[in-house]
Amino acid sequence: MHAPQPKTILIAGPYRSGTDGDPVRIAANLHALERAAWDIYRKGHVPLIGEWAALPLAQAAGLCADGAAPGEFLYAVAARMLARCDGVYRIPGASQGADGDVRLARELGLPCWFSLDEVPAVA
Repeated sequence: MHAPQPKTILIAGPYRSGTDGDPVRIAANLHALERAAWDIYRKGHVPLIGEWAALPLAQAAGLCADGAAPGEFLYAVAARMLARCDGVYRIPGASQGADGDVRLARELGLPCWFSLDEVPAVA
């Protein structure tokens, strides 16, 4: 039997959802995504968060006039990242974008994990 190989895993969860635009709550959501990324990394995989790429890109493109990147842009970047990933780890919390990531992953035939225990560890 072969040991699991490291996978590139998109972390999906709330970023702006449920924050009413409050920067402190947005930062708390990003922190939760990053904690989940650390958990995935510790299991031997390469975690990605869409905002890690989308936010600097949106800033460079001048899309952050009000201090926030448009949701459609965030979703589009995550979709491009997901096309290069091996699966999605969906963390708790209401989020249309994260739900869309799960839908797209399933359309692509990729696994979706909803609990850290479900994600296979790499030896």
